[in-house]
Amino acid sequence: MLAYISHADCLGHDAGGLHPDQPERLTAISDQLIMSGLDFVIQHRDAPKVLRTQLERVHDPAYIKRIYAMADAQKPVQIDGDTVMSPGTLLAAERAAGAGVMGVDLVMSGDAHAAFCAVRPPGHHAEHGRAMGFCIFNNIAVAAAHALQAHGLERVAIVDFDVHHGNGTENIFRSDPRVLFCSSFQHPFYPFTGHEKETRNLVDVPLASGMDGPGFRTAISEHWLPALDRFAPEFLFISAGFDAHAADDMSDLLLTESDYRWVTEQLVRIAGTHAHGRIVSMLEGGYVPDVLARSVAAHINALIG
Repeated sequence: MLAYISHADCLGHDAGGLHPDQPERLTAISDQLIMSGLDFVIQHRDAPKVLRTQLERVHDPAYIKRIYAMADAQKPVQIDGDTVMSPGTLLAAERAAGAGVMGVDLVMSGDAHAAFCAVRPPGHHAEHGRAMGFCIFNNIAVAAAHALQAHGLERVAIVDFDVHHGNGTENIFRSDPRVLFCSSFQHPFYPFTGHEKETRNLVDVPLASGMDGPGFRTAISEHWLPALDRFAPEFLFISAGFDAHAADDMSDLLLTESDYRWVTEQLVRIAGTHAHGRIVSMLEGGYVPDVLARSVAAHINALIG
């Protein structure tokens, strides 16, 4: 059964009334799962708080110390141009990173065949020593490092179909041969990284403004899927951002729910072939609540199989 990992504390992150990352993102997903009947075929789990030692696998201890110090402020603190620490942010970020760790443990133990983590703040822009792009801790990196170090795996893959390049994940793992990182993203677009060159463990797929579903599927089929098959990961992680949807005004790509279901089906096949079906997917972007909710439902349907 699919584990659905979240926590009410993730609603407590307050980035401001005009910020795209609103708590309604998570409540819309929850409502959609109930309306679609998916709520009855998943197992709900409350995310634990991540441990400092788990964060230190991917983040500079000095950076972690600064984040915890900022959490003592009684009013919002602007970390960078679009990343905010409110009084409830640290606890939300601890739950978000902890969700991925729990997902790995559940899948490795066989208590779940896969996991989806409905959390915020997102994580894929957070670098080794820097918060940015709405992200505090790199949730997917924490989960992947946990699979490698706590469970002794030798090869894991992270795939990221958010409309923005996962610069933080790339920053953390770009020199680690145990991790294959595949990212598709609109280019040129924030954070203006990822298009320079590919390396043995980086497969970046820049997508031009206006790219639609067929173009996206061709790019994934030509670049990601062969690389994933060659790498043969023992665990597959997904940075699941849904802001490339045609109805999300965050971007200029034109994907739909069917494209998210399609790419998830391809990843499920890869995981089934090489990784005993092991998948942990973590929510990244997607900022129009009803559109996000429908896209997540399509993604979860494919994860369930």
